[in-house]
Amino acid sequence: MATKAFQKIYTKITAITKATITLKAQEVGYDELATVNGRLAQVVKMMGDEVTLQVFGGTEGIPTNAEVTFLGKSPTLKVSDQLAGRFFNAFGDPIDGGPDIDGDEVAIGGPSVNPVRRKQPSELIATGIAGIDLNNTLVSGQKIPFFADPDQPFNQVMANVALRAKADKIILGGMGLTNDDYLYFRNVFENAGALNRIISFVNTTENPPVERLLVPDMSLTAAEYFAVEKNENVLVLLTDMTLYADALSIVSNRMDQIPSKDSMPGSLYSDLAKIYEKAVQFPEGGSITIIAVTTLAGGDITHAIPDNTGYITEGQLFLRKDTDIGKVIVDPFRSLSRLKQLVAGKKTREDHPPVMNTAVRLFADAANAKTKMENGFDLSDYDERTLAFAKEYSNDLLAIDVNINTTEMLDKGWSLFSRHFSKEEVAIKQEVVDKYWPEA
Repeated sequence: MATKAFQKIYTKITAITKATITLKAQEVGYDELATVNGRLAQVVKMMGDEVTLQVFGGTEGIPTNAEVTFLGKSPTLKVSDQLAGRFFNAFGDPIDGGPDIDGDEVAIGGPSVNPVRRKQPSELIATGIAGIDLNNTLVSGQKIPFFADPDQPFNQVMANVALRAKADKIILGGMGLTNDDYLYFRNVFENAGALNRIISFVNTTENPPVERLLVPDMSLTAAEYFAVEKNENVLVLLTDMTLYADALSIVSNRMDQIPSKDSMPGSLYSDLAKIYEKAVQFPEGGSITIIAVTTLAGGDITHAIPDNTGYITEGQLFLRKDTDIGKVIVDPFRSLSRLKQLVAGKKTREDHPPVMNTAVRLFADAANAKTKMENGFDLSDYDERTLAFAKEYSNDLLAIDVNINTTEMLDKGWSLFSRHFSKEEVAIKQEVVDKYWPEA
């Protein structure tokens, strides 16, 4: 072993797998970074003085006498206001041609906020997407995933949320994005003139999959800077958490760990939880809200990734194609925001809860009418009207391309009620109906 200032250099590797190397080393920390023949690596396992490093670029071509240099620190991000409007890779290096960031160097992947320092979330996060704001209202400090089939336009939805959401900063963590997706996000943000409040950490399909594991921590370290130091409301968008989990699986398999359900590592729950639990509302005013995409393999919601995600998060938003209108909608039956009651009717208009509940009830009646029709039964006049309502409700309120504020959503709901039903059929309290029912 040779030494130079603050760095330990080793040249005797005892084991090499596809993604890892093992050697004997002293005074090395867990998560510490190293270089192996110039390739970046990170400590992932320690047993006594036997240290295993994950090599981000893969181990192909690395000899047993490769030079291993420990850097004495875990992955870090320089944080300052200069982050705003910039695109970075998984290591926090700029990829937009702009200058390096000047700021304080902060270790990524720190602990989540002490529950004593948390406040009950109570602020509305409006996205402008009616299928979310009307039926599944989001609250600052909430953590919630989109569940979507891989062919759904979830990245477009994420871009729309980024542009429309009422937040001080939006942080995009893109994992396994195609170059087309990456360019799509860049172009949308630049063309909308919204870059000054958006920060992006991007891992594309051309980068090694294991680099994806750094993206959520990079994104959340930046979020914590703006939420804690600047008391800002920060919205973190993570896409796609299934590809993040796949990267976890790749690493654990290459380290010969015994897989758990669906070939996932046994640590999947805690790996996901340490990301999602960074969502917080601070008493001082700052907040971190996390919306993530989890793609479903073959629509299987029982797969280990969505299954574990559901236990950790506060609901889910479910995208599906509505064949009646040919558009992707936020499915009101399979979507749920467990915190919406904290703001619906309190931070929004008083008629929000009854309009939301009545619209979903009538949509359910339409689903029953559709089943009757498909089975050859005659439809009543009421059935016909629920079907007509459902089509307009899907098109005007549930479709992901609808961009209106919560007041306009509620007015639209009343308009649909009055067009298809009588005041008695909507079954809303008389004083509320009297106040909001549209004049003929």
